[in-house]
Amino acid sequence: MSQQTKKSSNSNMTTIMVALVLCLVCSVMVSAVAVGLKPAQVDNQLLDRNKNILVAAGLFDPAKDTNQDVEERFKDFEVKLVDLQKGHYATEQELTTAGITDIDKYDADQASKNKALSIDLGNDDPAGIGSTPKFAKVYVKNDANGKPELMVLPVHGYGLWGTMYGFLTLEGDLNTVKGISWYAHKETPGLGARIEEDKWRDQWKGVHAYNDQGEVATGVTKAGQPKPNENWVDGISGATLTSAGVKNLIQFWLGDRGYKPFLDNLRSGTPNNTANAQTSTTAGEEA
Repeated sequence: MSQQTKKSSNSNMTTIMVALVLCLVCSVMVSAVAVGLKPAQVDNQLLDRNKNILVAAGLFDPAKDTNQDVEERFKDFEVKLVDLQKGHYATEQELTTAGITDIDKYDADQASKNKALSIDLGNDDPAGIGSTPKFAKVYVKNDANGKPELMVLPVHGYGLWGTMYGFLTLEGDLNTVKGISWYAHKETPGLGARIEEDKWRDQWKGVHAYNDQGEVATGVTKAGQPKPNENWVDGISGATLTSAGVKNLIQFWLGDRGYKPFLDNLRSGTPNNTANAQTSTTAGEEA
């Protein structure tokens, strides 16, 4: 082998070694940054979720309120778990049996993917979510007498491109809608994404979730079509599938396999086991 060939080989080996070292150093740096930023990312996610809860409850104006306002106002809410099948606040014994030891760390979305903690919807799944958690989180603001003043219900369902996640707030009668908000979706900007716009969300304020017979009375029409009753809202023009998705998920979560049994019991004054139900007032729990 010539001297020139040896030099070329050594040069290539040096280049490869330098590249490998640089890759290793960069990987370590990126990993360290990711780990260091994780707590801040979690805090920001919780802040955004709490903000959307307050928006749905009509207690936060993004145009003028601050993050400090979010922290202060969210303190008025209690975080509780509801047994969707039994229609009451989950008791400590029920949660312990299910292996849930901390409401703050309970993730309803992850529970939906756990066979032991979920209910398979099978083919009867209008919201396109596959399954529901056996225990759902709700956010309650009570009045001076300890009765619900606002009840914030997490809702989700499939739209055009993916699952839409939001909050629906009911007033103290557990029937009149106070507001709605969305914290995650993949809908088309300028079309389906208009579900986030104040003008569209304002249509929900004051509509009744149920009629006098206790049936779900609200939904979303196809754009340009007449409303079945005054409690429906107008669909978004050019976003038929998104509008249908919102209708399906709202009607599902207000229905018998969603929050209806719980709301019926609470409205009648028999939410069952309320005194023994676990409650959290912390703002730092998973959604």
